[in-house]
Amino acid sequence: MKPENIFTAIPAKLEKEVFERLVSSPVVTIEKIISRGHRSPATGWYDQEKNEWVLVLKGKAELTFADNTIVRLEEGDFIHIPPHKKHRVSWTDPDRETFWLAVHY
Repeated sequence: MKPENIFTAIPAKLEKEVFERLVSSPVVTIEKIISRGHRSPATGWYDQEKNEWVLVLKGKAELTFADNTIVRLEEGDFIHIPPHKKHRVSWTDPDRETFWLAVHY
């Protein structure tokens, strides 16, 4: 087996967010997300069936929840989002990549 590195395969131009499924099973999915100034659409919310645990490995971001709570995440910060907790990505650092690790379970 050969190890992989989560910070490799970065597109030179990030015209849209990159989502890469790293591991998946019937009970858990782990994905890498790369953002650079990206945010969720102004209308609509993520309203997921499963728990989501999110860790910002590099960069900065803000999540906004339907109750108007804003959570700022910096390198090393993580948050648990319960099922059906409506949220969106309201900001990511426009000057450098933000690397997320998202675990859906």
